[in-house]
Amino acid sequence: MDADAVLARLAFQLPPERIAQTGAEPRDSSRLMVVTQESLSHRVFRDLPELLRAGDVLVFNESRVIPARVMARKPVTPEGFGGGQVEVLLLREEEQNVWSAYLKPAKRAGKELWLGQPGGVQHRAEVVGTLPDGARLLRFDHDIKPHLDEIGRLPLPPYIAAGNSDETWRERYQTVYAREPGSVAAPTAGLHFTPELLARLDALGVERHAITLHVGAGTFRPVTGSVADHVMHAERYAISPATAEAVNRARGEGRRVIAVGTTTVRALESSAHVDGTVNPGEGDTRIFITPGIPVRVPDLLITNLHLPGSTLLLLVAAFAGEERIRAAYDAALEQGYRFYSLGDAMLLERAAEEGR
Repeated sequence: MDADAVLARLAFQLPPERIAQTGAEPRDSSRLMVVTQESLSHRVFRDLPELLRAGDVLVFNESRVIPARVMARKPVTPEGFGGGQVEVLLLREEEQNVWSAYLKPAKRAGKELWLGQPGGVQHRAEVVGTLPDGARLLRFDHDIKPHLDEIGRLPLPPYIAAGNSDETWRERYQTVYAREPGSVAAPTAGLHFTPELLARLDALGVERHAITLHVGAGTFRPVTGSVADHVMHAERYAISPATAEAVNRARGEGRRVIAVGTTTVRALESSAHVDGTVNPGEGDTRIFITPGIPVRVPDLLITNLHLPGSTLLLLVAAFAGEERIRAAYDAALEQGYRFYSLGDAMLLERAAEEGR
């Protein structure tokens, strides 16, 4: 299937005011579009227990967003030159104390940076390399992770105006079940869940299990050329033996598996055999799911409304079918849905032709 043609057909114009700048309050009061093979309907996210059933397996991404945006300064020379400010977005620890990072401005960043708040403790980083996508490699002389809460801010997607304080965002741009620190963007489909909603799902008999996929900055990158030439950033994932066993057992017994978010789909599919059996384990994934590539594991997908021209729009088209996604996005635009990270949600049923 021609993924470039699919992406072109799914293009749409989104008025800027439809990009959500704040999440729904309470979280589960966001809208939920339910898209099955037969119908399209409009609900509220707190209705989710009415749409699921006992024995369903709900799989979450429990990655936690880290305060990865840090202000740094270049050193001042003996002559008094330098000391300019550089914004650092730490991406991930590539090896012990060596991080990949985007720098702004990158060209004038130099070879040495001091990270930290003015008047506070400063942490030295040496710029030791450049990656093909333009990210720099920063080597610290100690573990920087314990200091990020003090010196860093939560990285927000570029389409969200900062507005609120960093303290507010540290609570709101984080799922209520986040556990494993490592993401630079939230797995946003999970932002709609509340402790009360999770308790209702437990009472219904829905099984809850978790994977981890640390979301990288590549989640912001649209497809700018040919789909075939688009390079996915590597992201780390882990699937426990307990989660793999629960998913495989449910599939073997004909019970449904529901992925919370495209990151969960990518982790499950990265570890799956051709028959859909999920392996436990961990590693890096660059999986790029486009129409024509089967999605084998989840039966349903909870997801937000994505950017035109994005890899995530291609993923949901591969999952639910191009025509149903086109109809769903047309309905979302007509019905006033809120888009992107802090916006409304969809519950998508896998297309029949992708079924096992």
